[in-house]
Amino acid sequence: MAFKFQSCVSAALVAVLIMGTGKAMAAGCGNNASGFETWKKQFAADAKARGIGNRALRALAKTRYATDTIRADRGQKSFKYSLKKFMQVRGANAIISKGKRLKRSNAGLFASLERNYGVSAGPLIAIWGMESGFGNFMGNSNLLSATATLAYDCRRSEFFTGHLYAALQLIDHRILSATTLGAKHGEVGQTQFLPGNVLKYGRDGDGNGKLDLRTKADALASTANFLRGHGWRRGRGYQPGQGNFGALQGWNSASVYQRAIAIIGKAIDG
Repeated sequence: MAFKFQSCVSAALVAVLIMGTGKAMAAGCGNNASGFETWKKQFAADAKARGIGNRALRALAKTRYATDTIRADRGQKSFKYSLKKFMQVRGANAIISKGKRLKRSNAGLFASLERNYGVSAGPLIAIWGMESGFGNFMGNSNLLSATATLAYDCRRSEFFTGHLYAALQLIDHRILSATTLGAKHGEVGQTQFLPGNVLKYGRDGDGNGKLDLRTKADALASTANFLRGHGWRRGRGYQPGQGNFGALQGWNSASVYQRAIAIIGKAIDG
């Protein structure tokens, strides 16, 4: 689907997240499906009080407890691997090989991104390859159901509550829809943005006035903007101990993932 890009909406969306999640937490959380429907009704009442509109509330009412999301959330074993095994499991060599070809064939795009955001091609391509296999698989889970399930689940309820409010606002403004598909944790697009990050960092990379993170240009521009927003500065290195490595840490909290991106990115940049 194409996400309509309306810059006038962004400030309002960010404000929703800044409001905090305390009131919504009063709805409680759960560790299985048994309380999900009751929680949804309570959450919807809180959301309506915060100004969430009917379009999003109707979408929320149709969500289902996402068992596959919970299974994936509990089974993230790869982040516990050694760096060597993680690189093997995630196909680092294949990402590097294809990434070099994509850098050459999209030279104009990556030159524009570096000019506008100061981010070199290597880490962007590394993230792109790691997150979706360069757009080959962006997920087949209902984004809103996945996000609502994680907001309800006690393990990380507060974190995903903010993203659920963001997803509802994005649906209200027709930037996402009730049927948008994403990954198991509610990520969307070729570099897998959570809803809150869509509204904070989403950028129209191809200049057509719409934000569609399922397109290459928009996804990569948004990723570059995310890294800049997390401290990336032009001309600094991005290996461990260098100035821009902290921005990679902002992308993913797993140390093994951060180091893999740095290694893959360096190999692509040359």
